[in-house]
Amino acid sequence: MVSAVPSNASSAPNAPQSTGFSDSPVSPSSPGAPVSPGSRAKALPQPSPPARPRAPWWTFALVSAAGVVMTLDVTVVNIALFDIARDLDAGLGKVQWVISAYSLAFGALLLTGGALSDRVGRRAVFVTGTGLFTLASAACGLAPDAATLIVARSVQGLGGALMFAPALALLATVYEDEARRRAAIAAFAAISSGAGALGPVVGGVFVQGPGWRWIFLVNIPIGVLIVVGALARMPESSARGATARRVDVPGALLAVGALLALHYPLVAGPEQGWTTPGVLGSVVVGLALVAALIRSQRRGDGLLDLALLRVRAFSGAAVLGFLARVAGLGSLAFITLWLATAYAYSPLETGLHLLPLTGGLLVVGLFVARLQRAFPPHALVAAGFALKALGLLALAAAGGGAPPAVTFAGLLLLGAGGAVVFPPLMGIAVGAVPADRTGMASGLTNACLPLGTAAGVAVFGAAFSAHLAARLGPDEELRAAVATARFDLVPEASRAAARDAFSDAFTTVCLTAAVVCALGVLAARTLRPSAETG
Repeated sequence: MVSAVPSNASSAPNAPQSTGFSDSPVSPSSPGAPVSPGSRAKALPQPSPPARPRAPWWTFALVSAAGVVMTLDVTVVNIALFDIARDLDAGLGKVQWVISAYSLAFGALLLTGGALSDRVGRRAVFVTGTGLFTLASAACGLAPDAATLIVARSVQGLGGALMFAPALALLATVYEDEARRRAAIAAFAAISSGAGALGPVVGGVFVQGPGWRWIFLVNIPIGVLIVVGALARMPESSARGATARRVDVPGALLAVGALLALHYPLVAGPEQGWTTPGVLGSVVVGLALVAALIRSQRRGDGLLDLALLRVRAFSGAAVLGFLARVAGLGSLAFITLWLATAYAYSPLETGLHLLPLTGGLLVVGLFVARLQRAFPPHALVAAGFALKALGLLALAAAGGGAPPAVTFAGLLLLGAGGAVVFPPLMGIAVGAVPADRTGMASGLTNACLPLGTAAGVAVFGAAFSAHLAARLGPDEELRAAVATARFDLVPEASRAAARDAFSDAFTTVCLTAAVVCALGVLAARTLRPSAETG
């Protein structure tokens, strides 16, 4: 694990020592502090020692459960879009914002949520986010129309960000031993990633069973149990001295605005066009807000500690997390669409045939902690990206007509690579920074993940559309039908050519994603031991 960068609070010769789960310094009245004979009378009536913190595995279980429901809601809705559009009498283009609204709100609040958790308490932010997520899930499940559903999904995304932003910091707090911390983070990453890969399966079960509304309503009892469990069993923690620092409201507003403005073009660009005024204007506003945010943070006591970005291992981990999401979840939508098209699978069958991806994530994830003890982070991350690249190359071959066994192998390698990549990156995110910045580091790293997903969908969508345009010509209605796999709308005489064009476009997406993975292999050099000191 990389070494931490000393903070001002901990570098002073007589800096107070942390008690482990609490960041309160030891004072003369604290249990275990030396008491002089003359002050013994005053010491006797002091409060009794605080209760021993709860077992770390309670925090792990609660954070992992939150990660499961939050990650599922990123992917589970894809399967239900057609049913949502039908039941709410809304066009597919409008209902697609059911996905985008969640993604936009989630990505916009992550950085603020992480920094806020260092100040007001990580458990407090986690519980608040879980409660908000649960209430919004109920509103989603009961939504009478598409507009209400989109608003509720936005609120659900805000709650999900507050749930996820302090997750790594909570685990780092309760697992002080480095080996146990690595194992916990590896297991959390595997469980969360597996839940995301299981999204199409879960969505298919609900859509073909009780109905699409239950993909949201099922979150209610789980969310209530997480809130109750966190209040009863999860220790509170915050950064040492953070409660004395001011809450940087202007910085928080700038961060939310910047991430929202930069995320919006990635979501809306493929649908509205990259040169439309709204998309271009959002890019300009986003860059201006980023510049204003950086300027506002130079004083050193605001929302974002710019010194973290100079820690090469930390900034490298953030960039690599972005690239992993670009290649992984960015391509998953196209993989799902291709499976349903190439093999004429139902929603549930499509989800079930994605199980090799999930299996690779979960099975390999069981051994990642051992691998981390045997190999350095940069080697594991490079190997993970290499496995993902091989999986994508196999899927590209499957798109060109290779047998189903190649598809199985490609999905398995893609899942195995994801299981190897993320745990070392998450460990570095909280291990390469001072202890009082772990919430901020967690939020900053996590903010790169939804941006990576949106960027992947946008980049691969552009490559997909460009290939279809080159193969099918200027007929926009034909291209639109093929792009959404609606071959029933394609004239009979053109269907064979349309299916070939679709498969070739899918192959292009896989090859492009493999190139992104190759960049990840090269960028893993930033995690080498020589980079640990920043």
